[in-house]
Formats: sequence, C-alpha cells, structure tokens
Amino acid sequence: MLRSGIVLGVVLGATSVGLGVEPAQAVTGKHGMVVCVSPEAADVGVAILKRGGNAVDAAVAVAFSMAVTYPAAGNVGGGGFMLVYPRSGEPTVFDYRETAPTSVTNDTFAKTTTWYDHKAAGVPGTVRGLELAHKRYGKLPRHDLGAPAIHLADQGFVLDTSMVKSLNEVLKKPGGNDEFCRIFGKDGGKSPWAVGNRLVQKDLATTLRRIAEHGPAAFYEGDLADLLLKEMNVGGGYITKKDLAGYRAKERPPIHGTYRGYDVYGPPPPSSGGICLVEMLNVLESFDLKKWGPNSTQTRHVMAEAMRRAFADRAKYIGDPDFVTVPDFLISKQHAKKLAESIDLTKATPSASLAGDVQFTEEGDHTTHFSIIDGNGMAVSNTYTLEDNYGSRVVVRGAGYLLNNEMGDFNTRPGVTTTKGRIGTAANLVAPGKRMLSSQCPTVVARDGKVVLVTGSPGGRTIINTVLCVVVNTIDFEMDVRAAIDAPRQHHQWFPDELLLEDKDPDLTRKLEALGHKVRHHPQGDAHSIGIDSKTGVFYGAADKRINGKAAGY
Repeated sequence: MLRSGIVLGVVLGATSVGLGVEPAQAVTGKHGMVVCVSPEAADVGVAILKRGGNAVDAAVAVAFSMAVTYPAAGNVGGGGFMLVYPRSGEPTVFDYRETAPTSVTNDTFAKTTTWYDHKAAGVPGTVRGLELAHKRYGKLPRHDLGAPAIHLADQGFVLDTSMVKSLNEVLKKPGGNDEFCRIFGKDGGKSPWAVGNRLVQKDLATTLRRIAEHGPAAFYEGDLADLLLKEMNVGGGYITKKDLAGYRAKERPPIHGTYRGYDVYGPPPPSSGGICLVEMLNVLESFDLKKWGPNSTQTRHVMAEAMRRAFADRAKYIGDPDFVTVPDFLISKQHAKKLAESIDLTKATPSASLAGDVQFTEEGDHTTHFSIIDGNGMAVSNTYTLEDNYGSRVVVRGAGYLLNNEMGDFNTRPGVTTTKGRIGTAANLVAPGKRMLSSQCPTVVARDGKVVLVTGSPGGRTIINTVLCVVVNTIDFEMDVRAAIDAPRQHHQWFPDELLLEDKDPDLTRKLEALGHKVRHHPQGDAHSIGIDSKTGVFYGAADKRINGKAAGY
C-alpha cells in the first residue's frame, strides 16, 4: 500500500505565498523553496521538504505531480535534464533526454508534415531519470514521493484560469488521438472547461501507482510497457519493446564556466544549454555591461552578437556526445576572446558571414522548468518537456499519459540549413538510439561554494537566452531575483537573422535598427527562479509573471 501521510501534508500543510497574492515581491523562506508553473506541485514540493526530504526528493515529487497538474509539459512520457548542486561534493547532471527508436534513419522524417502523431515520439526518459536521481541522492521512499501525484490524479484538481485556457485551446487543434479528447476534454470534448471544474485522471493515477510501487521496470518492461507498445501498433509509431527495455538515463558532469568571479553550472550535451550559456558569458566578460546599463543600446547589441555567435557554433558542433565529438574549445576563454574581438560596436554582424562551411538551402517550444533548494543548501534545477504543447497529443490508452513529439528536435533533413531557421548540419541528424539536441538549460550559479541563483526556462531555442538574461541581470546589474525575472528579455538564434525584444521602447528599437538589427517584439520564457542571500541565507523565490506559477517556501 502507498503511504498516505504525505497526501495530507499536501492538502493541509503547505505554507506559501502564490504569485497572485504578492505579484511585486519575491517569496521568502529559510528552510526550503520550490518555484514552478503549477501551484499544486509547488505545494507538493514544500510538503516533501517539511517531512525531511531533500531537494531531490522534492524534485521527484514535483515532477510526477506536474505530469498531472500541468499536462502541457509536465510528464512521464517525455524527458529532460536535472542539475543537482549537492550540499557537499561536485554538482552533477541527470540526463534523461529521449532517444530515437532503433528503426529510424537520418532521413525517416525528411518529409514529415505533422508532429502530432505516434511516429513523432521518442523513447521516454523521465521515469528512469527521476529514479536515477532519487537512487543517488534521495532520502524518502519512492512510495512517499509518488503519493501526492497519485492523489491529484485520482481525486482530481480544480482548474484555474490558466489551465482552462490551455485545455480549451489545445482541444480545438488538429492532431493527436481520440484518447486525448476523452482524457482532457470535458465530457469527452463535448463541452468547454470552466474555472472551478475538476480534472480527474484515473488511468494516470493507476500508472503513477504502478511506478511508485514497482519503479521504472513497471514502465519500461511491465504491463505499462505493453500498453505503450499496443499504442505504437495502433498509430504506426516506431518505439519497440527493445527500445523501452534498453533505455537508460545517464549521470554526466555539468558544463562549468566562470563569470566575473561566479561559478556557472549548466547541462552538457545532448543539451546545448550549458555550452551556449558559458560561451556567451565568456564573450560578455570582455564588455563593461554594468557601465552601459541593462537597457542600453550597447548592452543589447553586444548581447545579441554573443547570442548570434553561440548559436552558430551550436548548429555546427553540438549533438549527442555518444555519437559526435563536441569540441572543448567552445567554452574556452580563448575562443570567447576571439569572438568578442569580432564584434563591431557600430554595426550588427550579418549571420550569413558566420556560416563557415555550412551550406544554405532556401526553403515547438512548450517545456517547463522548476527550481528547488532545501534547508541544507542542496539545489535542484530541472527542465523537462514533451516538446510541443501537450507533446504529440497522443495519450496511451489505458495508461492515461501523453507521449512526446521530440523526434522533431533532430535535424530531420540532412544538409538542409535555411535562413529561416531550419538546421540540417550533421551533429544532430537522426540516428538509432541517439538523443536529440536540446536547448534546455537548468542552471545553478554559485560563489565561494554557495548557491546564489537557481534558474531555467521553457521556450525552445529561446531558453538559453532567457537564462542568459537572468544571469546577467543578477550578476552585472545586481538585480534581486524578482527584478531579474521581471526585466525585459531578448533573443537571437543566428537564423532567422532577427533580434527578438520584449521591450517595446521605440527609441531602443530605432537605435538597434540603426546598427543593422532586424528587430521584432515577442514575449519570452518562463523563468521560475530562486535567489539566495549569501549573507543571511534567506531564499527568495520568484515565479515568472509571464505565465501562471507559484513560489512556495517556509
């Protein structure tokens, strides 16, 4: 039997302040902090910490709970990266990115016209990833960590405005299977959801219960695996019994860089997040951003140029390290110095001039991030995803969970790289068992061995630049975490050759355009973050106001 005490802790015990209560202030705590997009999951995390669980215990419970309460990206059928900064010892990353089924080739998806079907799914990694992190660092039993999610799925949770909008909008879109409408549609999709309605997911509760009782074997080799394989047969998907049984999460050393006396840790390949973040920070060290100010033309210009160069390197070099050799020089200070010297402060660099040997041919971004720290200083930065909004929109019949559509994160058309943003370079081409390139960037910043910032974001390729903006705001401009999250962001990804700005200041736009930037205004990211005062030890949690969310602490 699953233990029920932790469920009562979730219902009765979470002392926290939601974003809607104090929108202008960070939430404070000294014993623990959880910040994520789902208020219910944030309360779950705090309840786990109160019971004596550590940050990894809380992360596992939050991740499973968000599979229930935030089905747009929370998942058991997807994958991601968890960065753990332990109380003692070296930081580490748990890579549970999905893998390509063994039956696919580098051109299997070259003519794909939809990513909302069974064929789009990679082999899920979340269940094994969470188990690997728990085995390495967890304190509480697996049963206790799964109980809150099981309760939320079995008894349901009340829909708020954000979830109602999300569900009603996705149900109008094409793709997916009939089971998706049955599970996530009110009355099977016959009626629109309204605030105050309760979403109950009995099949998902059964799946979560089996995982809690029997571990990953139930998902990858037992009855749950049979349900997934049956779903693959129905929809012509590529995942096989061998693929499921052979999937393994991996523990890898993080990417580590330094920036103005701070240590910065991010995820390694197959994520490009850590490398690109450190590369951009190394470039920016050559410029006095603090003197220029956060919204100056000079700061915005050099940040755009650093982004442009890092994303060009991303396309050329980064892929699954088990299949390609990712060069070490990308995060070196020497490489960054050369890149910095190539930036002209008086004009924008045409992106095509950075292509090198890449030949051009003319021709999804729904993830979620959460940040956690416990009273002993262990921090977890976790980003995981189904890829697009609600993934493939395929629900496994009888199991109640959504499948990812991560195969679209590969370079699916070999050799086809376009100025509109399609990449066809070799490092990230499809191969059997390969992990697709990711932009996920769960990040921890520390100084003198103590965590000062835990951050990350969803947003496809914008993820890395959202994190860059938060880190620069924190270090260069000495903003508190609330201000660092609220400040306007920017994004450049090499191609398309345009600079996205959240700030609609017409004077700033005019000046950047005068330098040669093609400017477009667009909202960016969802950076649920924690700042830590190194002098007092107080935690400050900031849920990103760009989307629903909650910072819960005690």
